[in-house]
Amino acid sequence: MAKILITGGAGFIGSNLVDELIKQGHQVLVIDNLITGKKENINPKAKFFEVDLRDFEKIKPLFENIDFVFHLAALPRVPLSVAKPIESNEMNITATLNALVAAKDARVKRFVYSSSSSVYGTGTELPLKESMTASPISPYALQKYVGELYCKIFSSDLYNLPTASLRYFNVYGPRQPEEGSYVPVIGLFLTQKKKGLPLTITEDGEQTRDFTHVSDVVNANILAMKSDKVGKGEAINIGAGKNCTVNKIAELVGGETKHIAPRPGDVRDTLADITLAKELLGWEPKISLEQGINQLKDEQ
Repeated sequence: MAKILITGGAGFIGSNLVDELIKQGHQVLVIDNLITGKKENINPKAKFFEVDLRDFEKIKPLFENIDFVFHLAALPRVPLSVAKPIESNEMNITATLNALVAAKDARVKRFVYSSSSSVYGTGTELPLKESMTASPISPYALQKYVGELYCKIFSSDLYNLPTASLRYFNVYGPRQPEEGSYVPVIGLFLTQKKKGLPLTITEDGEQTRDFTHVSDVVNANILAMKSDKVGKGEAINIGAGKNCTVNKIAELVGGETKHIAPRPGDVRDTLADITLAKELLGWEPKISLEQGINQLKDEQ
């Protein structure tokens, strides 16, 4: 049994990770400021601290005697970072640096960082490979990439903190955001369908995304914690290795559609090369997009 700290453990991906780690018998501490996370998401067996990662003096003691840290806390999504670049910078860069310093000082065994496929930018040939040059086109993408670079520096001889960065591709599944101005497309479509509203498709709907089920992302995190092949700040794609048009997602959800103007900062297409995840983590996705969406529709 390990003692594990999860930042953002009241959020969508974080709370699913908390549940699985507790199920596996680990002791779990959760840090979350509840700006985007929900208290009802937190497993009652986890020890919860409502603290903001930007306050270093308050978070530092919580890292003591921790074996592993999963850093999922962030102000997520591209449009929100475009609207609030200063706030998102503080929560996505300053908070990450604070967590890294606290983890280094506490001598944790490994720090697993949640990054994003948005770091690749646009105009890059597909599939997206970790060896490609990052070219972020939004504040959020830039902030996530800076977090990766910090992890790599902290894994160097300067600090000797083992880290790994996981680049998520369009995560969906139970507890995904379904309300608000910056909801990801699958959650948005399901909410619109439930309310009897048309599904709003940006642009022509032929832009593609590599959608990854949250249970597969949780498994990737746990493998990144355990693998003896990572720990030097490696960036690893976590995606399905298949992409799908937004029009196809609308078809799978079902219902009337309407097209709206594009959102600034969005990339046109994503598709993950997951060769490295297979090699370094022994990971590959198990839940198909059709299966995942049908499960969500059944739960409504």
